[in-house]
Amino acid sequence: MTAGLWEHWVLPGIWITIQLTLYSAALATAVAFTVGIARTHHLRVVRFFAGFYTEIFRGTSALVLMFWIFFVLPQLAGWALVPMWAAVLALGLSYGAYGAEVVRGALNAVAPAQREAGVALSFTPWQRMRLILLPQAVPEMIPPFSNLLIELLKGTALVSLLGIGDVSFAAYLVRLATTESAEIYTITLVIYFVLAFLLTRGMRILERRAKAGIGQRPEPGVGFMRRLSLRQSTDELTSTVKQNGGVS
Repeated sequence: MTAGLWEHWVLPGIWITIQLTLYSAALATAVAFTVGIARTHHLRVVRFFAGFYTEIFRGTSALVLMFWIFFVLPQLAGWALVPMWAAVLALGLSYGAYGAEVVRGALNAVAPAQREAGVALSFTPWQRMRLILLPQAVPEMIPPFSNLLIELLKGTALVSLLGIGDVSFAAYLVRLATTESAEIYTITLVIYFVLAFLLTRGMRILERRAKAGIGQRPEPGVGFMRRLSLRQSTDELTSTVKQNGGVS
């Protein structure tokens, strides 16, 4: 693949993929917290509409929803979205529905005694949510949110069907120009892996900070270097015991 193709197609495609992921994730987060909190509301009608939204958008295809927003919505509303924002809206609404269930589950997992403590302190429902429930629930939301964020990143490849020049669309154009399928699609796989790896690391840092904010000790790392250091310590201890003639 020539430097010109890399500079004019692939690099802009990476930036567009990053933008799509960030914008869609922001919308999905807002939807997830709004709908997820509504799913735990004391009013049945609020829970019903929040559940209705969740079931609708979890049960529809993000690709078909994207086409509907881009092609059908202009006929109904009289105005059209540019492909970029139509894709962001479709992805944000779809993944926000999945995120809403994560928020609901994490809120319901908070110990009932915590809610009772808020009532005993005469906190309003919003104060209980903001000061007691969310601080304890957010650290539990981050791991499943991390998985959804990676799925969202990979889901941005769908936007190439609207002609948006993301990484997938750029790879398709480069393949047409060079007829080198193996090289370009291998590079594309590596690009998605690197982006997903960076997002995963960022979410892990966010998780540790969220847990530290409520006094929870972060889980110790179990990476290769840590396992190696533990093995060396064990070997040294074993060698010392053998030199001393064993344990008396």
